[in-house]
Amino acid sequence: MWGADKHKKMDIGKFGGKTTIVAQEAEINGDISFSGILQVDGRIIGNINAEQGLVRVSEHGRVQGVITAPNVLINGEVIGDVHAHEHLELDAKARINGNLYYRFIEMVMGAQISGTLNHLNETASVTPIAQIADRTRQDE
Repeated sequence: MWGADKHKKMDIGKFGGKTTIVAQEAEINGDISFSGILQVDGRIIGNINAEQGLVRVSEHGRVQGVITAPNVLINGEVIGDVHAHEHLELDAKARINGNLYYRFIEMVMGAQISGTLNHLNETASVTPIAQIADRTRQDE
């Protein structure tokens, strides 16, 4: 509908066998870099970076840091900016305190955002996580 076939949907099947799960009672302090799927059911205090892959923050998950990945699906809490250079999906229980950068976005009624929405056009380049983290530290 309305040219939806032109837009990419998240294909999580292409990352089969490459899933990392942060369990609900787990807490990780530090930055994470990965390829595949990162499922956050617990808490991460640090930046998340994926050149290829998907970050999924469940309704019980919490991330305190910058998320940079091609595909991001949020239904929990994120305190920090989100850079989804392909697809960003916000479910009903998403709570974000930070700016969102995305090429395509889907948002369900109930999602809460305290920050700005920034559309990335086809020519926009992806800012490396190190530069984003440096800017975040300078702002503090």
